[in-house]
Amino acid sequence: MSILQQPMNDRLDARALNPLLHDCGLPLFDAVTPALVEPAIDQLLQQASAALEQVCASDSPTTWEHIARTLDVPTERLSRAWSVVSHLSSVADTPALRAAYNAALPRVTEFWTRLGADERLYAKYKAIDAAGLTPEQRQAHKNALRSFVLGGAELQGAAKARHAWLQERSAELSQKFSENTLDATDAFALYLPTQELAGVPADVLQASAAAAQADGQSGHKLTLKMPCYLPVMQFAHNRALRERLYRAYVTRASDQAEGDAVRFDNTAVMTELLALRQEEAQLLGCRHYADLSLVPKMAESPEQVLTFLRELAAKARHHAEQDLADLRDFARRELGLNEPQTWDWPYIGERLKEARFAFSEQEVKLYFTAPQVLAGLFQIIETLFEVSIRPDAAPLWHPSARFYRIERQSLQGLELLGQFYLDPGARAGKRGGAWMDDARARWLRPDSGKLQTPLAHLVCNFAEGAGGQPPLLTHDDVITLFHEFGHGLHHLLTQVDERDVAGISGVEWDAVELPSQLMENFCWEWDVLKRMTAHVETGAALPRELFDKMRAAKNFQSGLQTLRQVELSLFDMLLHCQPQPADCGAAIVALQEQVRDEVALLRPPAYSRTPNTFNHIFAGGYAAGYYSYKWAEVLSADAYAVFEEAAQRSGQGALDRVSGRRFRQQILEVGGSRPAMESFHAFRGREPSIDALLRHQGMD
Repeated sequence: MSILQQPMNDRLDARALNPLLHDCGLPLFDAVTPALVEPAIDQLLQQASAALEQVCASDSPTTWEHIARTLDVPTERLSRAWSVVSHLSSVADTPALRAAYNAALPRVTEFWTRLGADERLYAKYKAIDAAGLTPEQRQAHKNALRSFVLGGAELQGAAKARHAWLQERSAELSQKFSENTLDATDAFALYLPTQELAGVPADVLQASAAAAQADGQSGHKLTLKMPCYLPVMQFAHNRALRERLYRAYVTRASDQAEGDAVRFDNTAVMTELLALRQEEAQLLGCRHYADLSLVPKMAESPEQVLTFLRELAAKARHHAEQDLADLRDFARRELGLNEPQTWDWPYIGERLKEARFAFSEQEVKLYFTAPQVLAGLFQIIETLFEVSIRPDAAPLWHPSARFYRIERQSLQGLELLGQFYLDPGARAGKRGGAWMDDARARWLRPDSGKLQTPLAHLVCNFAEGAGGQPPLLTHDDVITLFHEFGHGLHHLLTQVDERDVAGISGVEWDAVELPSQLMENFCWEWDVLKRMTAHVETGAALPRELFDKMRAAKNFQSGLQTLRQVELSLFDMLLHCQPQPADCGAAIVALQEQVRDEVALLRPPAYSRTPNTFNHIFAGGYAAGYYSYKWAEVLSADAYAVFEEAAQRSGQGALDRVSGRRFRQQILEVGGSRPAMESFHAFRGREPSIDALLRHQGMD
C-alpha cells in the first residue's frame, strides 16, 4: 500500500514528527500522509501571520532587507510545504489526500489574499527607497507594488472583504474543476476483445491487456488517458470504436456525458468562476477579466491580442484549406469515406501521412526508447549550456519518479546549480498533461546568508513500458519532454539571487514559453536525434532516410493545427472579454460555435464540450492567457534562428555552444530580473519578427 493510501492516523504526534515542517533540504515525499497536512499548514500559517504583524508594526524598519528577513522567510517555508501537498495532489491523488488538501486550501488562500491586500505592508513597500536597491531588487520591488494593486491593497471596507472572498472561492472552484476533469477521465473504462482492436499498435495492445488483467478482466482495457486514447484514434480500423471513444472524450465533465459520469459536469463550476473573475476585474477598475489578466503580461491589451490571433489565422487559412482538401480527397479515394466525421480525422491523417511520406509514427516510435531519449536530451543540454546532469537520491512519491542534479565546473570545482524530479508515466490518480512546477526558488537567503539552489518538478504522462520493454515515446512525446525541460532550465539555470525574480518568477506570462518552445526545435535536427535514438530490439540508431521522411512531414497539417490553436486562444480571450450572461452554460457553447464560425474548418458534433475540460484556463493559470503559446512561439522561432544561422556558418549542426552560451546568459540566467523584451533584444539584437515562425511551419 502506498503511504498516501494509508488511513488517517492519530494526530497527537504529527507536529513533532511532521515531515512538512522540516527545513533541512529536500521534501520528504515518502513520509507525507494526509493526516499530517492540517497540523503542518496550521503551524506555518500561524508563524507567517505573526511575521506579517511584526513587519507591519509602526516601529518595524522600512527596508528591503528587514522585510525579507522577517516576513519572506516564514512565508517561503509555507510556500514550500504547500508546494509538496499540491504536487502530491496532482501526481498521487487519493480520497484522503484530496480531503486534506481541500480542507487546507481555503486557509492557505485566505492568508495569501490577506497578505497581498494588506495596506500596512503595501505602505511599507511604497516607503522603501528604490534607489538604494540592487537592479534585481528594484525589479522585484516594482513587481511587488503592482501585485499589491492587483491584490486589492487599495480597496477599502466591503470591497476589500469581497475581493478576499472572491480569491478564496475562485481557488476552490479551480480545484473542483481539476478534480472533476481527473475523475471524469479516470471513470471511463472499456473492455474489448483483441479482434475489435485491429490496427492498434502492439505496445498499446500489450499495455491495455495488462491493465485489463490487473482489473480481473479479459481482453483489453481502453481508457481516456492520452497514451491509450490517442493511438486508438489514430490507428484503430474500427470506426464505431473510434466514435465511441471520441464521444466519451469530448463529453467528459459535461452535461453530455453518458450515465453516471454526468455527476462530474463542470458547467456550474465554469459559470460561477467566470462570474467571480468578472466581478474581481470590476472591483479593481477594469472593464473585464481580460484587461486584468494582461496587466502583468507583455501584450498591451485584449484588442492587440485579438488582432495578433486573427492575423495569424488569416496567414494560416489557405494552408489549412489545402490540408483539409487533401484529407477529404484521400479519405474518399483510399478509405471509402465520402463524409468523414470528427472521429475519423486523426485516423485519416495518420493514413495519409503514411502514404505521402512512406513512414508510420509507430515505425518511428520503436527508435525512441525512454532511457535513450533521456540520455540524449541530457547530453544535448550539457553540450549547449555547459552543465552536467547526473542522477541523485531523494525521497520520492512513486517508483517511476527519478531525481537529478545539474552542476557546472567552476574554479572551486563542481558547483550545484539546481535539482529536479522527473515523473514521466501516466497512471490513475495523476492529472493529465505535462507541466513544470517550481518546488523551490534560487535565493540568497536573508536569514542565513547562504545560497538556496532551485528545485523543480518535471511531469509528463507517457505510456509505461510493456512486455518487459522500456517505455516507447512518440516523436510528439519527445517534443513534449524537450518543452518541459525548457521550462525547467529557465527555472534551474538562473543566476539571480533575488527569489521573486529568479528563474521563471517575475517573467511575463506570455514570454514564459520562450525557452520551452525554443527547445522543441532541436527535436527536428539530425545531429540531435541521432544521439538519442536506439531501436528497442536492435539498438540501431534512427536511419537518416527515416529522419528525412519525418522532416519532410514536419509541417503536415500545420495549417489546421495553427487554426486549432488560434481557435482555443480566441475562445479564451473572448470568453474573458464579455459580461456574464444569465445562462452562462449556453453562452459558453454559443461562443465556442461563434469562434468556430470565424476560424475553424473542422466542426465537432453539437455534443462536444471542449471547454468543460479546458484545464489551462479554468484550473491552470492561463485565463485570458492561452494566446501565450502562439505569442511566445514568435519569440522562440526567431530566437532559434540564431542557432540555425550559426549552423549555416559552421556546417556543424544546431548544437552551437556559442549560441547556447548566449541564450543561457541573456535569457535563462537573468530570469525575471528584467523585462522579457529586454532579454530577447539582448540575445537576438533586435525586436522579434513573425517571419521565422511562418517559415518553421511551412507558411512563409
